Amino acid sequence: MTNCLFVTDLHGRRERYRKLFEFLAQKPPDVLFMGGDLFPSGFGNMNEEFIEGLLTPGLSELRNKLGDRYPRILMILGNDDGRAVEGDVKKLEEQGFWEYIHNRKVSLAGFAVYGYSYVPPTPFMLKDWERYDVSRYVDPGCISPEKGLRTVPVADNNIRYSTIAIDLKNLVIDNNTDKSVFLFHTPPHKTNLDRAALDGRTIDYVPLDVHVGSIAVRRFIEKYQPPVTMHGHIHESARITGSWQDKIGRTFCFSAAHDGPELAVVQFDLEKPEDAKRVLL
Repeated sequence: MTNCLFVTDLHGRRERYRKLFEFLAQKPPDVLFMGGDLFPSGFGNMNEEFIEGLLTPGLSELRNKLGDRYPRILMILGNDDGRAVEGDVKKLEEQGFWEYIHNRKVSLAGFAVYGYSYVPPTPFMLKDWERYDVSRYVDPGCISPEKGLRTVPVADNNIRYSTIAIDLKNLVIDNNTDKSVFLFHTPPHKTNLDRAALDGRTIDYVPLDVHVGSIAVRRFIEKYQPPVTMHGHIHESARITGSWQDKIGRTFCFSAAHDGPELAVVQFDLEKPEDAKRVLL
């Protein structure tokens, strides 16, 4: 039995972190997954204050309080987290607070855990964690990865020709994914988890697709059928669809994104994902 907790899209909100730390102190899981969009803003100047004033002391106090019961924390960044914060993330990893697993594989209780931060092109200007999905197509209303802004420099060829589909193929290579867990920021396309509030909206008379998740991630899940995938990014999807989870073949897909004031936490056992539940704190 591996008791897991999943949160995402906290966006540096102090009240949500306070609730998370309190919950962890009272009911520490074996592992905490943090699915990106964890910091205040990609372009803001609040990250240093947030890290030194809330995140580091909060994690330190939690570790001192829990001792050996301090959970293993596996985390990635999201599209609203400027990549410039990656250095601070790695410093916290060196201090043993968490493990940064973007584009990496780690082992957990007999499972392989993979992390991946990139999302398909969005209408937002920050492009540190955006990639073309399966081709260089961009949905109406969205901004190309080549035209947005970044907090770290990236080679033009990398921006122009990289895709989520290629990244995921390279991430798993030929590894067996029968016992694997994937921590994504983007949800898979056309599921309960990627439904955006775009009903009736058009750009130049072209209707916008209300499903804004990744086609590449959807195809990847269909092909490899990992037991569990976790997602965030689209805050309103659970409210619109009435569900924070979906199933693609044998794969259980969970989202902890939430557009209300509460903190959403998803609790599940690696061996029994069908019994997962979401709690609003």
